[in-house]
Amino acid sequence: MPQVSALDHLVLTVADMDRSIAFYVDILGMTVEQFHPADGSIRWALKFGAQKINLHPAKTPFQPHAMRPAPGSADLCFLSDEPLAAWAAHFEAREVTIEEGPIKRTGATGPILSLYLRDPDGNLVEISTPITDQDACAD
Repeated sequence: MPQVSALDHLVLTVADMDRSIAFYVDILGMTVEQFHPADGSIRWALKFGAQKINLHPAKTPFQPHAMRPAPGSADLCFLSDEPLAAWAAHFEAREVTIEEGPIKRTGATGPILSLYLRDPDGNLVEISTPITDQDACAD
């Protein structure tokens, strides 16, 4: 059976494009990219590492789209090499509320330590760092 090998991009439906771009750029450090698909429209994406999040406006989502595209319906986990204490200080300085954490979770490749917050549309955003064997021994 054929198998997929990686996630190229995902799509977030957003209520306010500028507000969402500002959050992901200013709060999470992503870069914004304008692109022009074959239909001639202007689209926006957020890039980080080798990944991309395409942004669709809620009032006029691009075709094709999810069965029920809606702002605030996503639950996203992002990995970081930065310590969670640095993220917590960054969020506090920018008046971003941490809803939960740090808390241990299970990520795609093993244990992670996570902070939870919300983006402007109410999507759940998890910032995580891998827990190493050395970290586990410190408990």
